[in-house]
Amino acid sequence: MPGHVYATPEQLTAWTGQPAPADAERLLARASEDIDDALLTACYAVNSAGMPTDPAVVTALADAVCAQVEYQLATGDDGTGAAGKWDSVSIGPVSLSGRQQAPAASGDVDLAPRAHRALTRAGLLPGVIW
Repeated sequence: MPGHVYATPEQLTAWTGQPAPADAERLLARASEDIDDALLTACYAVNSAGMPTDPAVVTALADAVCAQVEYQLATGDDGTGAAGKWDSVSIGPVSLSGRQQAPAASGDVDLAPRAHRALTRAGLLPGVIW
């Protein structure tokens, strides 16, 4: 079952003020997975397809996904999470140095600060069950 994608390339363009990259749909899908992982304990109303129904939550998720893509592009990540883990890498003969630790976030996701703030403002983080 394909995951939910909470933002469109058009929303990404509006968020960043830059044309969406050629692989925007893939980046948005990966960022949506990151947001889903960060929201494992969040409760909000969804429709039969599992998509949020509250307009404020819909907006918050779209903003968070766009912020996540913006963050990944700024850090040189391609959505795989592999970028930015080493400050120096050589291929032959292999040499790695200065392992970088990603900041801990909900669900062990390297969550963009702006994405975290969008989710917090919407009451989705921290995940609280009432």
